[in-house]
Amino acid sequence: MITNTGYEELKDVMAYLAEVPFDVSRKSLYHPAELYEGFDPIDESSYSKCFDSIIYQRYMSLGQHTNNVNELLARTLHDHSIHTALARFFKTYDHRRCVGVMGGHAQLRTDKIYRDIALLSKRLTEEGFVMLSGGGPGAMEATHLGAWMAGYPSQDMEDALATMLPAPSFRDKGWLHTAFTVMEQYPQQEYVSLGIPTWRYGHEPSTPFATHIAKFFENSIREDNILTLAFGGIIYTPGSAGTLQEIFQEAVQNHYLTFGYASPMIFMGKQFWTEEIPVYPLLEHLMETGKYKNLLITLTDDIDEAVATLQQFSQQQVQ
Repeated sequence: MITNTGYEELKDVMAYLAEVPFDVSRKSLYHPAELYEGFDPIDESSYSKCFDSIIYQRYMSLGQHTNNVNELLARTLHDHSIHTALARFFKTYDHRRCVGVMGGHAQLRTDKIYRDIALLSKRLTEEGFVMLSGGGPGAMEATHLGAWMAGYPSQDMEDALATMLPAPSFRDKGWLHTAFTVMEQYPQQEYVSLGIPTWRYGHEPSTPFATHIAKFFENSIREDNILTLAFGGIIYTPGSAGTLQEIFQEAVQNHYLTFGYASPMIFMGKQFWTEEIPVYPLLEHLMETGKYKNLLITLTDDIDEAVATLQQFSQQQVQ
């Protein structure tokens, strides 16, 4: 039985949930047009007025770890609805064909690895894989750019990369403008990709190239989804602390066969992963000594080898 006091409290909660600027019970993933509603690519200062930025400003003003219980409930309900929308997404697209790309948000559009990621993602998308990333700039943007350009000739891919070169970093003027220019020149075809960003890092704009966006408030939920949904394998490109965390978090899942089987872990960048941050030799050692089991690791600089590895694994899962 709800007392009068409890009824009034419930009314206050419901009123609060009705007034927050985001939908706490949305049924679908975000589309870039929703996040960037109110943004004019010609005037990048208008970014502060778009939906994505407004939510981030509110998130920061109320606090990442706010004591406002109604706000905490609103964020939790929102994230639950996004989690449910992801489940609906994978009723259409096969988990086993979902491949994640991990790497630094600071990778520049002028970096060779950025181009390699885009070309690799384009190839895999055309082969029927669904590309997944953290949905931000750097390696994440390259992933979705490649998926966006799937189906277009190679020269169009080169032209798109060239269009974006004048603004290498997401901190540079023109970063969003050049991305929207590419999207206008090369409209989306039938291919899709999935970005999973967070307002925890809302100072990094979500890439508009991801056709489906699962944006969360809670970063831990977001991180877990990125790793667990990439049943088809994960490609690790040069990154820093966040990428290292993702490597070992995925290694644990594969070691324990958390989801019934281990997925490929492909390390792109031989010098980086053996010399600059020698994670690959460490994983080999841990496997040789029995500390890790079931890991399927590959070290390569060759896009063809990466594609072949993922194709072979995918075919094994279907059989």
